[in-house]
Amino acid sequence: MNKLSSNKEYSHFLLDIKTRIKEAQYSALKSVNIELIQLYWDIGKKIVDKQEWGKSIVETLANDLQKEYLGIKGFSSANLWRMRNFYLNYKDSEKLAPLVREISWAKNITIMEKCKNSLEREFYLKMTKKFGWTKDVLIHQIENKSYKKYLLNQTNFDQTVPVKYQNQAKLAVKDEYTFDFLELGGEHSEKELEAALMEKVRKFLIEMGGLFCYIGNQYRLEVNGKEYFIDLLLYHRKLKCLVALELKIGEFAPEFAGKMQFYLSLLDDKIKLEEENNSIGIIICKSKDRTIVEYALKEAKKPIGVSTYKLTAQLPKNLLKYLPSTEEIASRLKDLM
Repeated sequence: MNKLSSNKEYSHFLLDIKTRIKEAQYSALKSVNIELIQLYWDIGKKIVDKQEWGKSIVETLANDLQKEYLGIKGFSSANLWRMRNFYLNYKDSEKLAPLVREISWAKNITIMEKCKNSLEREFYLKMTKKFGWTKDVLIHQIENKSYKKYLLNQTNFDQTVPVKYQNQAKLAVKDEYTFDFLELGGEHSEKELEAALMEKVRKFLIEMGGLFCYIGNQYRLEVNGKEYFIDLLLYHRKLKCLVALELKIGEFAPEFAGKMQFYLSLLDDKIKLEEENNSIGIIICKSKDRTIVEYALKEAKKPIGVSTYKLTAQLPKNLLKYLPSTEEIASRLKDLM
């Protein structure tokens, strides 16, 4: 064995080189993607500029390009139509036009074809870029109505979280979580729900939003010799704070908020590091009365969000009336990156 290979300093040197290579590879792929998106944008624009030639231009152009570039995918008539629509959808949007160059063509098409609202598109473009969602994860998030579930959320963050973190904190809590990856029947206990989530912890953290790290379940706290246990304890990288989760299989009750305040006080006093921000609580219930939640959080001094969970991906139509205004949606999206 080469003596240098067993040298600690050399090991660090090798790791540094490997890291640099990966960075260069990522940078190269990113550059290629930007060029590809720009190419498709330009082709789309040129097709629009010649639209007086009629629909036949797309079929003719597709045939000629496929003959010229044998074996190269991307120049089918269907894809040329997508390029045209891609340009038309984003050409007048100063905000979205730069964002589309940050993700792949396949993900752009998914967002463009499945989301018709510009704010909804902005949400998924930013979330895909920020969390590195694969196409399958992106499709799951869209079908799961994640956009609306983030906007409907009930929290007291406006009163309890510093202004600079408020939008980010709101985007950290969904109004409803879909745990369709769990193999649970309609009837289950809180312990069974918690155990199932721990078995699928990676999918659980993806559903939570992507910036959460798992710390522990049944996290033990002690006060004057008495033990208390938080169902799940997470950490939010962007907010730099602990996040306590309490799981309830029934309807939300006001006393849940009081218990969560108690847990958050203990976390801030005994567990939180000096450089971290105050802890946040999320109570996830089977159901909730939105008015009861509003009153329960009205006087709460600790930041708490109340969400529900379902085992299937569907947003009830009766919740649509609670969606915030266009201005508020735009405000929340500003802080997403």
